[in-house]
Amino acid sequence: MKIEQIYTGCIAHAAYYIENNGEAAIFDPLREVQPYIDKATKDNAVIKYIFETHFHADFVSGHLDLAKKTGAKIVYGPTAKPNFEAIIAEDNQEFKIGNVTIKAIHTPGHTLESTTYLVTDENGKEHGIITGDTLFIGDVGRPDLAQKIASDLTQEKLAGLLYDSLRTKIMPLSDDLIVYPNHGAGSACGKNMSKETTDTLGNQKKVNYALRADMTKEEFITELLDGLGAPPAYFPQNVMMNIQGYESLDTVLDKGKKALEPKEFETVANEAEALVLDVRHQDAYVKEHVPGSIFIGLDGNFAPWVGALIMDVKQPILLITAEGREEETITRLARVGFDNCLGYLKGGIDAWKAAGFEVDSIKSISPEQFAAEKDQTQLPVVDSRKPGEFSAEHVENAINIPLDFVNSQLSEVPKNDDFYIHCAGGYRSVIMASILKARGYHNMINVEKGIAGIRNAGVPLTKFVCPSTAK
Repeated sequence: MKIEQIYTGCIAHAAYYIENNGEAAIFDPLREVQPYIDKATKDNAVIKYIFETHFHADFVSGHLDLAKKTGAKIVYGPTAKPNFEAIIAEDNQEFKIGNVTIKAIHTPGHTLESTTYLVTDENGKEHGIITGDTLFIGDVGRPDLAQKIASDLTQEKLAGLLYDSLRTKIMPLSDDLIVYPNHGAGSACGKNMSKETTDTLGNQKKVNYALRADMTKEEFITELLDGLGAPPAYFPQNVMMNIQGYESLDTVLDKGKKALEPKEFETVANEAEALVLDVRHQDAYVKEHVPGSIFIGLDGNFAPWVGALIMDVKQPILLITAEGREEETITRLARVGFDNCLGYLKGGIDAWKAAGFEVDSIKSISPEQFAAEKDQTQLPVVDSRKPGEFSAEHVENAINIPLDFVNSQLSEVPKNDDFYIHCAGGYRSVIMASILKARGYHNMINVEKGIAGIRNAGVPLTKFVCPSTAK
């Protein structure tokens, strides 16, 4: 038996490929399906099944395109009601991949249809469990996503179901089983996932807070919901795409790979009310960019930030990319459901300038310059990192406006005075600066290299101290 984890770091996603005796299965595939087809072809295998652990929220699965191109059957767990042909497995129903057995174990909680797949090898030995978002390494799936689809499914009710699933379906299994989750650290589908992407079930029983043997259901619900932030706005939209269906990625790519001359680019932007998305490196964007464009760099956590900051997956988008990265950008947008890309600027920013159009820029300084002038200028400092990062260390008297909440906290941004803005390493602050510029703020000064550079430049940093513990 061959079992392979296919991990995509930018969205912290793991798909799985299992092959035995000329047959193969794919679990939770990404939108771009050709790599799975290529793997099966290399192994002289036919893809027989596409197993889905649940209706995903953080990405659009490739199940429909993969089924269409290979003839494989799509499998969901009990209670799933997709708007397309699929096998709805019964609890404990078994499937064969060559001489390998896949058992569907219904484990509701993250969602109602969530299902874990127990893999038994060709020798009859139970090898591992593909757990989806039921069980992560160091964490379990958040139980507050399905309520966006069905209002009667409260997060408390789903958390209770997840407790039961873990205790009655997962924890009784053998300790030596390998746990293969759908996500790792960085995913918004949990709150405390490990950087490791596999582990034994036995070790998880020892170290995973949610699997403590003496934990009551009430304790589980309280701990699971504690500190659970609001899910990104695109999550319920992705769920509906996974349930109802979507355009083929081939169609999305054909539409998005339209090269537009600068004048046509401007016309389409105005007529379609398209968002102009610049995905180049932040240093290039700071130097010069199309006025009104939004920066989300392709080389950072691109797809999650697109999903968090562009509220509607149907938003028309026009692209400005580094040369040769157009298709990659369109594909990565489609992974999280943003299928309405109308084309890209042919020749990039150089063609835009050559056509006589204006460019804008963001004032940006080095950490050393910030260190030299901040005490003299006494300008406000906006820190765009997450609250936990801010609490750990920050510039004294800085204002914390996390990038995730820039739209809801605009009133806290200094409107009349110049201000410094920074993040951890220089990526998020430029995203925020681009959003603020598009909303009429032109008084920010970006600090390059973020808090890491500021620290190295010798600027004293402080940390948040809870008043109840302060001496």
